[in-house]
Amino acid sequence: MQLYPAIDMKNGQCVRLKQGKFKEITVYSDSPEKVAAYWESQGATFLHLVDLDGALAGYSVNEETIRRIVSAVSMPVEIGGGIRTEAAIERMLNLGVSRVIIGTRAVENPLFLRDAVINFGADRIVAGVDAKNGLVAVEGWEKLSEITASDLCGQMKEYGVRHVVYTDISRDGMLTGPNVEATKALTRETGIDIIASGGMSSMDDLKRLHEAGVKGAIIGKALYENRINLKEAVEAFE
Repeated sequence: MQLYPAIDMKNGQCVRLKQGKFKEITVYSDSPEKVAAYWESQGATFLHLVDLDGALAGYSVNEETIRRIVSAVSMPVEIGGGIRTEAAIERMLNLGVSRVIIGTRAVENPLFLRDAVINFGADRIVAGVDAKNGLVAVEGWEKLSEITASDLCGQMKEYGVRHVVYTDISRDGMLTGPNVEATKALTRETGIDIIASGGMSSMDDLKRLHEAGVKGAIIGKALYENRINLKEAVEAFE
């Protein structure tokens, strides 16, 4: 199981939100690139970045910070948040990012995602599926759509998508544990690389995902609040 320490960026800082609410914010560092280098020193082999300003604005806002993070580490980096055009994907890849996560645009225009996979390759494009009570949310989680996470993942698979970051919004930043059942069901139904996100709180959570056959897990707040030791987690599950 691939582990992804998360760095959420807002105003060039490393922060965490609760359930994606911008009023519920904690700032952890003014130097996200130092945080990235620290996670790499602790054994991280893949980094997950989120441009929170970008998710709301609909275009990348923290490009300079992203460039510094990519320069500070040798491991691959994936990023999501406000990437809604082909030019934006290209810009991110040109900054040295390995994989780009498409969320809102994948729901609003699935053909955009299909074309992105054709143009950039399945290893460069990740679908971001953020759900609440099984329904997909868009635009920085401000709106709920009519489509279910399961249907959307099925559609993504048809378009050649190989990687999906699945976030259960109700658990994000709450340290209440991931939605193992939903993530396991998506993995089983689609057979693609479903990466669990939201609610990771302990080694036991990671163990449950690992036993469920889930291919990846994103860890955020639990790392910053010392509930999960990254070095131990990498040794146990990667």
